[in-house]
Amino acid sequence: MMHDLILDTAERVFTDHCNKAVRDKAESGPGEDQKALFPEDLWAVVKEAGLHQVGGKDSGSTLADVFRVIRLAGKFALPMPFAEILVSNRFFQGEGLTTVAEGLVAPWARRAARVITDDGQLVAEFDVVQGSNLAGEPRDEIVFEEFESIELPPNFRAIMAMTRVSSMCGGLEKLLELTIDYVGERKQFGRPISGFQAVQHNVARMAGEVAASIRASDAAIEAMDTNRFVLQVAAAKARVGEAAGIVAEIAHQAHGAMGFTHEHELHQYTRRLWAWRDEYGHETEWQQLIGRQVAAVGAERAWALISDCAS
Repeated sequence: MMHDLILDTAERVFTDHCNKAVRDKAESGPGEDQKALFPEDLWAVVKEAGLHQVGGKDSGSTLADVFRVIRLAGKFALPMPFAEILVSNRFFQGEGLTTVAEGLVAPWARRAARVITDDGQLVAEFDVVQGSNLAGEPRDEIVFEEFESIELPPNFRAIMAMTRVSSMCGGLEKLLELTIDYVGERKQFGRPISGFQAVQHNVARMAGEVAASIRASDAAIEAMDTNRFVLQVAAAKARVGEAAGIVAEIAHQAHGAMGFTHEHELHQYTRRLWAWRDEYGHETEWQQLIGRQVAAVGAERAWALISDCAS
């Protein structure tokens, strides 16, 4: 299938060219290696493989493929506005890097040729006030006077929220893998700590949270061409956001002091999960949307709405 070929290619590229050193250089932070430098070499490889065109109208790929590749990128904490690049393909095609702004704040606007705002403004000439999120990922405010209006779907905010759901699912999978590996190697009292019941319980809880998050994400993708899409995204953003807090906490507990060091890659995922959790709506916003829809259909149809049987 098309998406299997895309994912196989993306995984090879990310495995070979995206590592902790690349992520360090792309982050803003106090360390000498955290200079917020755009990963030009990685970007060149991504373009050479054609991954930047996934989602384009003439690419033969779908928006579902976009979300699946974004999830894989989240598993590698890809240090570029990959989600924004792919989503923008659906609505605009042009040379150079295109990013998407939430309000007036866009990932890597300092490196972009143009910015699409979430209310349908295409901006080609702009000034940048550089900033970053909790993870040190560039989040730049754009200042502009002229723009071109483009047509975005009414569910565009839900589409962008879904990019964060997908990214977080990838990050959650990576945290689970890192934790399983670490507790299997770390020894205490002469045996791996994975043999202790309390550790086993926490890892099992992590696995449950990750599985629930992936299922919520898949349900939203499956509903993409239906009138349930926004509601499913709301459920997924709320569920995955909650899981991000739980899984990050357990991962740091399992890793102990090692997980708090800059030298370990754990923090590159936990900080991103915390940052992505707030972008395009914290779970409270999406829970309120669900609550309003349940209230609107009334008690008699509430279960039909919840169980995806509503027309």
